[in-house]
Amino acid sequence: MKASSNTNIFPCIWFDGKASEAFNFYVSVFPNSKITDENPIVVKALLDGTELMGLNGGPIYKPNPAISFMWISNDKVAIAQVWEKLTREGNILMQLDSYPWSASYGWAVDKYGVSWQLYYGPDDWKYNKLVPTLMFCGAQQGRCQQALDFYEKTFPSYKNEGLLRYSEGEMTGQIQHTQFTVNGHLLMAMDSGVPQQFTFTEGVSLVLECDDQQTIDYYWDTFTKSGEESMCGWCKDPFGVSWQVVPKNIGQLLFNSSNPQKSQEALMQMRKIEIAELQQP
Repeated sequence: MKASSNTNIFPCIWFDGKASEAFNFYVSVFPNSKITDENPIVVKALLDGTELMGLNGGPIYKPNPAISFMWISNDKVAIAQVWEKLTREGNILMQLDSYPWSASYGWAVDKYGVSWQLYYGPDDWKYNKLVPTLMFCGAQQGRCQQALDFYEKTFPSYKNEGLLRYSEGEMTGQIQHTQFTVNGHLLMAMDSGVPQQFTFTEGVSLVLECDDQQTIDYYWDTFTKSGEESMCGWCKDPFGVSWQVVPKNIGQLLFNSSNPQKSQEALMQMRKIEIAELQQP
């Protein structure tokens, strides 16, 4: 049985102590953006209306282009302005220019190592304007279609919104681009067009905020059956994508409980999160 379709999904970026600095920078870069929550561990923001979280996790993981963020805008001037700010002290992967698929497109890595794709899109764009984009590469090259099949079986309200395959070259038949919604959130995915030396890491993960223990159990068991368990609600699905399967009120459970220290210590001992154990006085 599939879980509720109300489960919230948003991306999380791992930083080495610079989450607040980076997110304040992003809020200054993207229109209609603001910090919504902040503590020494995490910072949350709405970037052009899309929820995003930064985690001060230390030096062990770093983001890479295996998961980038596609910003959709129908304003070429705004795209050029955002591009100029993001590429300052960063690296350009594809120069901002006109391409067959977009009148204004560019791919860059900012000074914090986070990858962004800027895309001139339609006036009637109806999805989240900042879209997590999964690139299956390295050890996961060519597995995008298998992942789509897995996500379709896993998530309620899954809907494919279009798919294009490579028609020539070494990657013929693999997925050049696809977009799909899960629980109402738009994601994009692709197989890399050229061989890459990197793949998915905890540097960028996807957070699932669950309403209850039953939903946590469902996603955790589904992801880890052929994936990998980690600690504190972190796990990897069969394709190496990192997920945080957490209760929707985890902040309240950890910081506003009758015994916050005990709750936080209990979390540090868990793999899958058990809500009842966090609620113990």
